[in-house]
Amino acid sequence: MGDPRRLKKSYETPTHPWLKERLEIEKVLLEEYGLKNKKELWKSGSKLRRYTKQAKNLILATTEQSKIEEKRLLEKLYRYNLVKKDAKIDDVLSLNLKNVLDRRLQTLVYKNKLASTINQARQLITHGHILVNNQKIDIPSYFVSREEENKIQIDTSSNFYKNLILKAKKEDHKEIVKTKETINEVEA
Repeated sequence: MGDPRRLKKSYETPTHPWLKERLEIEKVLLEEYGLKNKKELWKSGSKLRRYTKQAKNLILATTEQSKIEEKRLLEKLYRYNLVKKDAKIDDVLSLNLKNVLDRRLQTLVYKNKLASTINQARQLITHGHILVNNQKIDIPSYFVSREEENKIQIDTSSNFYKNLILKAKKEDHKEIVKTKETINEVEA
């Protein structure tokens, strides 16, 4: 079973900690995708490196098993909407870190306009206001599949949703009052 306190790291840190170019790129990505810390960025980078490493190994191999594994890898990446349906194994090598970060739940909540900012998207997810496929997901780094992408929604039983509805009703009421005032001014 193993000791539960000694978990294996799911990411690799950079080989050199103080490269200016890498630090600047990481800073931009942290702000753009609303990541909490660089560890989340490194996890996504490790996931991408695993895919590319597996693709490189499959390109070199010529056995029947490698063909099966190649097909499975492409199906998996298609399921996560990282490659197209008719993609070749070489297309896996052209993936970059932004492609992987775009598949996170936090990014998709923001892009689907369920949140006004990327940081608000993270907060909604961690507070349990977001449903994916009618299941509450509270992990911002959740990797969303192609089928689940259209099933992301705000939980209708959450207080956030109720406050959102109340706010919308108040704003609609204000617009009605403003239109009545302008009609009265025109008539006078």
